[in-house]
Amino acid sequence: MEFVSGYRDEFLDFTALLFGWFRKFVAERGAVETSLVGHWRQLEAQIRRLPQDPALWVLHVLPNRSVGISLGQGAEPGPGPGLGAGWLLGDQPPLHLRDLSPYVSFVSLEEGEEGEEEEEEEEEEENGEEEGAGTEKVEPEEDGEPVHTSRESPQEANLPGQPEEAEQKEGGGENGYHEERAEDEAGSKRRKGRRSEAAPLHLACLLLVTDEHGTILGIDLLMGGAQRSAGKGSWTENLAPRAYALLCHSMACPMGSGDPRKPRQLTVGDAQLHRDLEMLVPRLGVKLAKTPMRTWGPQPGFTFASLRARTCHVCHKHSFEVKLTPCPQCSAVLYCGEACLRADWRRCPDDVSHRFWCPRLAAFMERTGELATLPFTYTAEVTSETFNKEAFLASRGLTRGYWTQISMLIPGRGTPRHPRGSTPSPSLLLHGDPYQLLQGDGPVLMPPVPADPPRGLFGSWRDYYTWRGLSLDSPMAVLLTYPLTVYYVITHLVPQSSSHTVPELNIQNKQSLKIHVVEAGKEFDLVMVFWELLVLLPHVALELQFVGDGLPPESDQQHFTLQRDGPEVSVRPGSGVSARLSSGTKEKGGRRDLQIKVSARPYHLLQGPKPDLVIGFNSGFGLKDTWLSSLPRLQSLRVPAFFTESSEYGCVMDEQTMAVAAGGGTSPPQPNPFRSPFRLRAADNCMPWYCNAFIFHLIYKPSQGSGARGAPGPGPPAPTPAAPAAPARRRRGEKKPGRGPRRRR
Repeated sequence: MEFVSGYRDEFLDFTALLFGWFRKFVAERGAVETSLVGHWRQLEAQIRRLPQDPALWVLHVLPNRSVGISLGQGAEPGPGPGLGAGWLLGDQPPLHLRDLSPYVSFVSLEEGEEGEEEEEEEEEEENGEEEGAGTEKVEPEEDGEPVHTSRESPQEANLPGQPEEAEQKEGGGENGYHEERAEDEAGSKRRKGRRSEAAPLHLACLLLVTDEHGTILGIDLLMGGAQRSAGKGSWTENLAPRAYALLCHSMACPMGSGDPRKPRQLTVGDAQLHRDLEMLVPRLGVKLAKTPMRTWGPQPGFTFASLRARTCHVCHKHSFEVKLTPCPQCSAVLYCGEACLRADWRRCPDDVSHRFWCPRLAAFMERTGELATLPFTYTAEVTSETFNKEAFLASRGLTRGYWTQISMLIPGRGTPRHPRGSTPSPSLLLHGDPYQLLQGDGPVLMPPVPADPPRGLFGSWRDYYTWRGLSLDSPMAVLLTYPLTVYYVITHLVPQSSSHTVPELNIQNKQSLKIHVVEAGKEFDLVMVFWELLVLLPHVALELQFVGDGLPPESDQQHFTLQRDGPEVSVRPGSGVSARLSSGTKEKGGRRDLQIKVSARPYHLLQGPKPDLVIGFNSGFGLKDTWLSSLPRLQSLRVPAFFTESSEYGCVMDEQTMAVAAGGGTSPPQPNPFRSPFRLRAADNCMPWYCNAFIFHLIYKPSQGSGARGAPGPGPPAPTPAAPAAPARRRRGEKKPGRGPRRRR
């Protein structure tokens, strides 16, 4: 598929943005450092002429002593090609964080501290060596603050324009780490098998430039070789020149949105660095705050903004590198210039070229206003192309519970949350009332369950919100889009689409429903929101089976039951699930239970009874090879199968995949009235993307010899029956046909 905006983890786009800007910064910083001082003075004069940003800028100094980076095969340390933005945004980019595990992984450096300290003590007893050899000497100042003897004054510091050799000579460089390794191997052979030769890289410090609203403007990574060389003295040396170079590059080429500019005022998050920059920052025409910043953010609502920079669809260059413009005909695809537009227009084969897709994409763009028509009070904000999701969630206190599953924000303390890829333990994931996971730090968002069941069928968010007692200012629709989509399929779409290609499913006569959620992903992380189905369909016992090879292997074959006990929901082992489901018996209090099953395998490898309904969310048939086997499996089962997509483009690609895999087709997609109101950020296009935006169902190919009947209607005249043929004469040598056994009277 050409566009993966609705299927790709936004954290990967964020990572590609950081690495792309960092690679450009390192390349240009190296060019400036090797040039004459006059070039640097020219850059300072250019920055002084930039327009002033009224917002306050912040230079964060974030040391790191606990997390290391382990590189696998195919990944190179530093800003090399292995970790570049081109690899993250190439022709076959990774779609999920788990796809990076063969290349990059994060390891804890604190786990090995105790073992290393014991080894160092033993080595000191045997060899008489002191711990931390090679570190620099620290002498106290008159005011009591430690000062490194090798630190230069701000006036004499090596400004960007001279190579920073001191940084490589300190304990944080790789050379110092290899020398330490050589001494360890020569001094003690028993440590040879305990310590790995390929130690993880240590990110000693992170320099981050943001504005007061959280927009990231620049980043610099100070790498260290090993954990023990990651002390503060290994990365604080010559920090002022690197920070000054970062500030200059952030003003001339800001990572976030906006043109080059300089801040009205700058504050620094480190006291020593603040003193070192007092003589440097005024050269840029920027006022430095009188005192350093003492807290993480200058404002209580500070949070990192969502992805702002976009990329060219062909060469993947970011908007801070080149100027991007949409296609003049369809206005859907972004290009950096005429060369990339012409290359995409003439691609081969013709059905992948922009010349083929341009009129279709133009028709997709016409749906932008229709998809943004929602009844919520915040509709204009969340459907905008510049929607800042993290700021929206943080301003409403939605920073814990299930809200962390749709955001890059870090969950608060004590929040029951299972990271993506870990086992969803019922004691952790399914804790207390399911609506507790939907709450934020602000007022209660989810009212109690209405005493009376719904009298009619809901076909819009406004009708559902009115019955449920929700305010149109509540963003609960972002999480409830999954159960409400299932409800809409059961009550509206299945009865309308019943034909010889889609079997009939009469919900009014069903006391129980077995539903398979295929290729489950994010919806499994939000499994408790499906409890709302029992509120909407109180007369039906439900079994949801989540199937997909992307589910955690540890959760395979898990069964648990959700039952309401008073104001809370209890979680019980799933024994006797099939028996209760088939009988459709009600639990005490007149409410049924919800059965949850998990199968961490592709759908075509699933064994078990036939389901009543199959549904998939934001499927993306063309992105996984397992669909080429799962779709024929659905063709053989011939059960109602409905799928959602985040754009019309995805629906067209799914129809092509269904034709290739099973010889069938798909119904015309229709907008989902219960789609998520949050617009998904697209990096290389301007198309409207929403979670569960469109719905379609599979149209199965008629099986050979199945005797499937078409629609009723007048048929051709029946042929005249022919006269019975005369019996053939028996030849000589042939046995006389035996008679059947005679019947006794």
